[in-house]
Amino acid sequence: MPVTDRVKQILSWYPSDNPGTLTNLYRLLNSGTLAGTGKLVILPVDQGFEHGPLRSFGPNAPAQDPEYHVQLAIDSGCNAYAAPLGQLEAVAGKFAGQMPLILKLNNSDTLAKIDQPCSAITGSVEDALRLGCVAIGYTIYPGSGQRNRMYEDLRELTIESKRKGLAVIVWSYPRGAGLSKAGETAVDVACYASHIAAQLGAHIIKVKPPTAHVEMEESKKVYEKFPSKLETLADRTKHVIENTFGGRRVVIFSGGEAKGTDAVLEEVRQMAKGGSFGSIMGRNAFQRPRAEALKLLADVMAAFKGA
Repeated sequence: MPVTDRVKQILSWYPSDNPGTLTNLYRLLNSGTLAGTGKLVILPVDQGFEHGPLRSFGPNAPAQDPEYHVQLAIDSGCNAYAAPLGQLEAVAGKFAGQMPLILKLNNSDTLAKIDQPCSAITGSVEDALRLGCVAIGYTIYPGSGQRNRMYEDLRELTIESKRKGLAVIVWSYPRGAGLSKAGETAVDVACYASHIAAQLGAHIIKVKPPTAHVEMEESKKVYEKFPSKLETLADRTKHVIENTFGGRRVVIFSGGEAKGTDAVLEEVRQMAKGGSFGSIMGRNAFQRPRAEALKLLADVMAAFKGA
């Protein structure tokens, strides 16, 4: 489809990137139901690795099949499908060219209970190219004592990806001994986490929906001196985006833990109102029966399209 003014504007935010990377960003932004709007809804299925197959796919047995997910992404009109190496290798050939793919290059599991989490690198840029992906995905844990290793690994992967024409998507999830549980989704921490991902070269950044909690004493002092509107999720969404290069980076928000349909859609409407560029929605989609998942994703896309 012809490039829209909104997509042109977003691509202009990445003037140092080569034509290959810009082309892959264009593919992401011009696929599916939201093509051309500058908004994204991505289906991520790394939960089997991260949380285990029983916890992830037990509620919906057909979801044990890797093909189920990519077909769901296609049929629902998602912009892209993201998964770890094994899951993509199981589907990339059969579905070649039908859906932009994102290879999640690092993953962790919940078997080890540690205070300073660090995901292992489980795929490569070469794997992403071989599988026909448009982008790599990578998770960082700001707040972990292992964060510097993750930042350094991401920097090397980012250099290679951009050199070879791939886009870079960063899951920026604060956690670790440096933060309280409430602090993992605190609004000031979400701003910081999103900004760190932008500084590390991410084209697209994924963070969790921010709560009204303020974690850092330093942040509380700034808010007291320079008040910000943080009452609603829409307010906080706008605040996070503003703190990510003044809104000149694509920031999308996770769907979070499984919840009721009304709660999911209200959260999405609030984020859309706050200017979110979209959502990455996994468990709230694929743990539902297929017909319900398709309806939910259609409603999510309608909320972003109408914002």
